[in-house]
Amino acid sequence: MKRRNFIRKSSIGAFSVLLGVDIVYKELMPKGYLPLALQDTDPFKLFQKDPEMVVLNDKPWNMEAQAHLLNDYITPNKYMFIRNNGIIPEQIDSSKWTLKIDGESVKTPKEYSLKDLKTKFKSYTYQLTLECGGNGRSEFNPPAKGNQWTIGAVSCAKWTGIRLKDVLEDVGIKEDAVYIGYHGADIHLSRNPNKNPISRGAPMSKALQEETLLAFAMNDEPIPIAHGYPLRLVAGGWPASVSGKWLTGISVRNKVHDGEKMGGSSYRVPCEPVEPGEKVADEDMCIIESMPVKSLITYPKTGAIIKNGSGLTIKGHAWAGELEVEELEYSIDFGNSWKSAQLKKPVNRLAWQHFDARVSFPKTGYYEVWARATDANGNKQPMLLPGWNPKGYLNNACHRIAVKVV
Repeated sequence: MKRRNFIRKSSIGAFSVLLGVDIVYKELMPKGYLPLALQDTDPFKLFQKDPEMVVLNDKPWNMEAQAHLLNDYITPNKYMFIRNNGIIPEQIDSSKWTLKIDGESVKTPKEYSLKDLKTKFKSYTYQLTLECGGNGRSEFNPPAKGNQWTIGAVSCAKWTGIRLKDVLEDVGIKEDAVYIGYHGADIHLSRNPNKNPISRGAPMSKALQEETLLAFAMNDEPIPIAHGYPLRLVAGGWPASVSGKWLTGISVRNKVHDGEKMGGSSYRVPCEPVEPGEKVADEDMCIIESMPVKSLITYPKTGAIIKNGSGLTIKGHAWAGELEVEELEYSIDFGNSWKSAQLKKPVNRLAWQHFDARVSFPKTGYYEVWARATDANGNKQPMLLPGWNPKGYLNNACHRIAVKVV
């Protein structure tokens, strides 16, 4: 720790000596910017092997992948982040599992078995992007409370299930329906049966989208228990907290759902920009809906060492909530100039998009490769941290990897 603090306080020139290479384009770094090798990382370990999945909390379980583990077009089950608010259900008998559809705005409340859902309704498969609303929270200053996610709380697995809209059509929805709320079998950390760890939801417009699923399979297999077996709501493009796990019920409401984690500062941001550290009244907070434009470099992993003159192929993904990504650019001079990468179309709506580019470096030294996505409405990722909010949500700053050319 003492060595790390010393390095943080030392000059860029001294750091170059320690690293053994020059920091190329150091004169172009944004004012006050710390290179990745000085950010919460021992620079002597940056260019060495590091662990895979990172556990942030075990009560409840929360863990994320490192960026290079997410290189697959379809996120493997083992590398999908886990964000739990309570305790995973301890007894699951899928043969007795039921889903209840009720609420003020349901014409005929019904209860379905898993067999009912699978046989009565047509199944669909979509690749859907899920990202924790707090992904990137660790970069906020002043620090925001909660799991200190870095960049790995995002995934794009293949989900199979039935459309929620088809089930809602079966029960009949009244004209005053405005919101749905989900109910799960997870257990409150206190083990108090009268408390829910989380019960969030979405407007009817999201509930009735073609891609909003009651899913029973993930990547062509039963959903792993940690990800919601045997039934999960999946609403791609919105905070993953909308995609309730261990689903036992859906309530159709004639008002905004008022379940646990729907009020206060939970998954809400100031409706208007505020100063860092400012307190915000509940009535001035707005519920997060579509996630902002973002990208992730998944190859190579940060800390790559390459030979001078060999060049480097970078790969990654980009996504933009309800929108498509229109352009992906990269920079090797701290955002002073940008070049376009090859960007593929999504396999279906709400899936992330893949990009790649061949990068050349002018000489030996330390570099950072930055990625910046632009969505269909022209919104670009900010180069560094976006506007502050009390819970550290929606950090869509450019992802950066460190590269040493020798």
